[in-house]
Amino acid sequence: MAKSVTTIPATLSRFTAAPINSTKKRRVAAYARVSTDNEEQLTSYEAQVDYYTNYIQGRDDWEFAGVYTDEGITGTNTKKREGFKSMVADALAGKIDLIITKSVSRFARNTVDSLTTIRSLKEHNVECYFEKENIWTFDGKGELLLTIMSSLAQEESRSISENCTWGQRKRFADGKVTVPFNRFLGYDMGPDHNLVVNPEQAKLVKRIYGMFLQGQSPFQIARTLTEEGIPSPGGKDHWNPSNIKSILTNEKYKGDALLQKSFTVDFLTKKKKANEGEIPQYYVKDNHEAIIDPETFEMVQTLMATRKKGRNRKSSVSIFSSKVKCGDCDSWYGPKVWHSNDAYRKVIWQCNHKFDGQKCATPTLTEDEIKELFLRAANQVIDQKEQFISIYEQVLSRSLDTTALESELSDLEAEINIAAELIEECIKENAHVALDQAEYQKRYDGLVARFDKVKVRHTEVTDLIAERTARRHQIETYLKDLRGRELLTEFRETDWLAMVDYITVHSKNDIRVTFKDGTEIKA
Repeated sequence: MAKSVTTIPATLSRFTAAPINSTKKRRVAAYARVSTDNEEQLTSYEAQVDYYTNYIQGRDDWEFAGVYTDEGITGTNTKKREGFKSMVADALAGKIDLIITKSVSRFARNTVDSLTTIRSLKEHNVECYFEKENIWTFDGKGELLLTIMSSLAQEESRSISENCTWGQRKRFADGKVTVPFNRFLGYDMGPDHNLVVNPEQAKLVKRIYGMFLQGQSPFQIARTLTEEGIPSPGGKDHWNPSNIKSILTNEKYKGDALLQKSFTVDFLTKKKKANEGEIPQYYVKDNHEAIIDPETFEMVQTLMATRKKGRNRKSSVSIFSSKVKCGDCDSWYGPKVWHSNDAYRKVIWQCNHKFDGQKCATPTLTEDEIKELFLRAANQVIDQKEQFISIYEQVLSRSLDTTALESELSDLEAEINIAAELIEECIKENAHVALDQAEYQKRYDGLVARFDKVKVRHTEVTDLIAERTARRHQIETYLKDLRGRELLTEFRETDWLAMVDYITVHSKNDIRVTFKDGTEIKA
């Protein structure tokens, strides 16, 4: 018996899931994006918005659902594209039936992001139309074309990124320095795009360095500047210790510039990492006018290096933190609260590791006792200041001289360059000539060992020079301050921070104050 086949026509639109004879309009939105905020791109951005608004509203079968935009945002990922994310959220919530955009590259320059978003929208019956490529995502061949075009857009983005990176690295290699001037304290952009000192901001930079050399921590400096209502480099009301650390460690304040401190790992994610030797760095000496003299800057770096983490790391909780040392275990004293919940509440200072392992026998001290010990010792020094100054002027000229070390450093730098050239020649020869690999490896290892040995000594000598220079500068500053001092009648934070290096507690009757010139007074 012959089969009979009857066609039952579709009654619902595959685009909107609405009845075919329905007069319901498709809700249509447009997406516009420009990747930079320069004038030409802004004109393009405004033109896109105006065009799509008129285009959608001019169709009787479409209902205008808005134009979503991102201005000055890259298309390589969707993380910061708030307009794009808002549009997708509205589409998934059923507020949009069709999204129109100029081209695949405007929608996304990341193949994975593009396809993932399109598939998610299709699952919710939302179609996309790319005008330039004439691609409708509900079309059977739409996804194939979209994959190809997205890949091309991503490749174009990669090419642009590589060209920009090359240009930036070429500028670095040429020693051209640039900083984010709108949030870089102390400098403005000059006519040649180089750094020019901003006199008013430079005063604040010098003050920050001065406060640190007086003994204040980055935390204490940040708190002081915040309390005084001075805006941060970024224009904020609040200063963070990280702002202060950045200023204290930035070589640009001594007139130099280290270029390419970080680099972009992936052009899609825009992820950056610190340059730890993966790509070349360039150090430009005497690039611009210094705000901080090199000796002061190196002294600050030496002091910053002491603030490392660990058992006896420097603390910033109080002006007495990292200033009182246990004579038994060499650890710092820290504050403890006794009777915290009654009328006898008192803050005392004791060894932070008093009960670790073998118990330390050193006594506790109150803040009043520490202040009294300081005044007693400081007045002994001030009373005999001419004698101390005479002694330390001789010490400065003898023990802290760096002439021999600087000569050795120059010789080491020459040796490093020679060893590096020999290593490169060895590698090049092996690449072009058939050599005995055992002999080559032996020769190569010998040259590397030579280079490493010189490099280690170079680091040691560099550190010694920095340490002696910083120490010399610290003592000179201290002695200059001491010359003008009169006997102290009351405790002041500024005197304490300017004069004392640390106090060592051996017993109740043996407490010694070490001043910044190295003088030790039993108080």
